[in-house]
Amino acid sequence: MYTDYEVMCKTNIPAFKLRHSIVRRRYSDFEAFRDILERESTRVNIPSLPGKVFTNRFSDEVIESRREGLERFVTIVAGHPLLQTGSKVLCAFLQDPAWDKSQWL
Repeated sequence: MYTDYEVMCKTNIPAFKLRHSIVRRRYSDFEAFRDILERESTRVNIPSLPGKVFTNRFSDEVIESRREGLERFVTIVAGHPLLQTGSKVLCAFLQDPAWDKSQWL
């Protein structure tokens, strides 16, 4: 069992292929995405993700708390001008329903 999160992207930034997209991502996808961003963007301080949860991870409170933390993470990352123009993985993670972390590792 796992939880996945809906990532909705609405943008007018030219670097993004789509103006509106919705994809679903697991927490492990966010971890891989963050690692890839850190490797490709050495000049940018990538924010941390909400911590791993080992108990009650399927409770509504835990899921909502993690969702809020992931939303903060995505908002910061997607709003960073250097990542908007310099990251190869940003647009794919936020918009490609077939995104696969193994393509980037």
